[in-house]
Amino acid sequence: MQQGGMVKQIARWTALGALFLIPIAPLIVANAFFFPFITGKAFYFRILVEILVCAWLVLALVDKEYRPRFSWVGLAVLAFVAWMLVADLTAVNAVKAFWSNFERMEGWVLLVHLLGFFLAASAVLRVERQWRNWFLASLAVSVVIVLHSFLQLAGVAAIHQGATRIDASFGNSAYLAVYFLFNVFLAFWLALTEERAWLKWSLLALAVVEGVLVFYTQTRGTILGLTGGAALVALLFALASGGRARRIAAGGLALIVVLAGGFLLIKDTSFVKEHGILERIASISLQDGQVRFTLWRMAGVGVSASAKTALLGYGQEGYNYVFNEYYDPSLYAQEQWFDRAHNAFIDWLVAGGMPAFLLYISLFLAAIVALWRSPLARPEKIALTAALAGYIVHNLFVFDNLYAYIYFFAILALVDSQVGRPLRAFENAGELDAAAAGGALAGAGILAALLIWFVNIPQMEASGELIQALSGQSAGPSANLAAFEDLVKQDSPQMQEVREQLVSFASQIAQNQSADASTTQALLTLAVAQMQAQIAAHPGDARTVLELSGAYSAGGDLPDALTAVEQAEQLSPGKESIYIQEGALRWDMGDTAGARAAFAKAYALGPSFPALAAYAAVGDLITGDAAGAHQILEQAFGTTTVDSDALALAYYRLKDWNDLIALWQLRAAAPGATADTGYGLAAAYYVAGEKQQALAQVQATIRAYPDSAAEGQELTKEIEAAPAQ
Repeated sequence: MQQGGMVKQIARWTALGALFLIPIAPLIVANAFFFPFITGKAFYFRILVEILVCAWLVLALVDKEYRPRFSWVGLAVLAFVAWMLVADLTAVNAVKAFWSNFERMEGWVLLVHLLGFFLAASAVLRVERQWRNWFLASLAVSVVIVLHSFLQLAGVAAIHQGATRIDASFGNSAYLAVYFLFNVFLAFWLALTEERAWLKWSLLALAVVEGVLVFYTQTRGTILGLTGGAALVALLFALASGGRARRIAAGGLALIVVLAGGFLLIKDTSFVKEHGILERIASISLQDGQVRFTLWRMAGVGVSASAKTALLGYGQEGYNYVFNEYYDPSLYAQEQWFDRAHNAFIDWLVAGGMPAFLLYISLFLAAIVALWRSPLARPEKIALTAALAGYIVHNLFVFDNLYAYIYFFAILALVDSQVGRPLRAFENAGELDAAAAGGALAGAGILAALLIWFVNIPQMEASGELIQALSGQSAGPSANLAAFEDLVKQDSPQMQEVREQLVSFASQIAQNQSADASTTQALLTLAVAQMQAQIAAHPGDARTVLELSGAYSAGGDLPDALTAVEQAEQLSPGKESIYIQEGALRWDMGDTAGARAAFAKAYALGPSFPALAAYAAVGDLITGDAAGAHQILEQAFGTTTVDSDALALAYYRLKDWNDLIALWQLRAAAPGATADTGYGLAAAYYVAGEKQQALAQVQATIRAYPDSAAEGQELTKEIEAAPAQ
């Protein structure tokens, strides 16, 4: 017997309202928050889930139909989230593992919200028979995303990441790609069982359009996932159908194979190479994947390093510790800091050890097995299987993100709702009467308010205040200083990001000669103190130690900056860029022999990188070994005239005007030359004492770049007014 009619209706509509608002998350861009494309969506999702779960708990208390049921899918989800709680509590940096940061907004906090979403969605949408409408609502929102994408392709709307890879309101092309990937198969699934012709064909058209847009994201792993998923759909339909349907499916499979094979045949032609999207797809190869393979190998080495890491991993957000300690010098020319292995399966291996890796795989296996045992029609099973298969392929090459998690857990919840069996303990438990139901509703409201307040509001405030602290203030840097002082007092879980941004801001102000000296010093002092606190609280991270070195260096404290760099070398002994920093500091301190040794160490670690050869040559030059420097440059570049900022600085400090002028002549004659390089050559002539050559070069630059005439005329006045050297 169902009790608490009014209470039930309030809880029911609250739960449904929260569920049907979740699909709007992709449209949320909170410009007032740090990382606006990420944080706004994450806070929105968290708050809705907290409301949803509290409403669902009331429903479960007053009506046993809403109570959880048993399925192997649900058990896998519970085990995965529970294990990650253990792994995160024992993580190298448990705070970050639990709360993540503003850039990712993941951590165990996201996992437990996904668990709540899974449990509540499975029960509520099953009882209310609203699964189909929920996915239709999500697809309706995707139409807005499609329109935004077309505006970016037309040049009307700005692309936020890069110049050509669409990202819509996600701010990241890979995030948009997997969103479209899910929608392609979900639209296809709903179209297969839709009776209204207009909606059926609209859904099929939407699937095709979003499939095409996946290619415009230029996310290669997702393109492979889409292609593989489409091939799987065709194969399964060919095997499971008969007559005309089988022939159509077989034809579709043959078409996919022919198109893929044909593309492989022409991938090296000029037609492909001159087309940005096709060229990027054509670059998919084992050789092109070497960076990914290196990141994966490093992860394997890190996890297998001890029994603890094999069992518990490093906790979520812990890949940077692997990246530090087991850094492969072959990555020098790549991003300086990877916080993901760019493979979701390996990311979970690093985060929670072998158990997390196996449990993550079990989510897919349990879902697919349960899906094919469910009462859903065969075409539905095929489409949803293809969605999961495409997602698996995507996850082999790309790290995960919020809305991909939402779609994945929504599909898991859908399958769970179809196969779940009532649990005797829940079935036998009584339902609340009207009076008790009212109390439960009030308690749920208080619980929701507390969750929203303590889980989200402090971080939302910190994210917003960080934006304010970094923004230009009418009162000048002193107002920024006050904002940062207030921020660090809050000690939010994202303090590492706050502190890193503080170091960056203080360093910028230190370079501004017009800034108030006392304010600048206060900012630098605060930056140093905060990075010291970060390292004390969470030692072992080379990145934070280098941030501390940067704070020291910005304040002119080179000895302490050098000490910090040497500590970073111990944490990440294979990272060439750290030795470059050591060399630069020693050079600035007058220790040319030490600088030469550091530059040589970097080059020894990465002898295949010409940029490191230039630094090694600098080390020889500043210690008087010009012959050694020329030998290195000849071996690495085939010439001694090389475009390098490090060499330019060395020539300037050594007053080697001939080589400095030759370097700038090379730059000015290069295909990518600009007015700046022309004026740079003029400056080289001037410092070398060749005033007339400098003036002539300024005029030549003005003729070549008329738009820079004002800058050239101003430079001419400065050269003419300067005393002869």
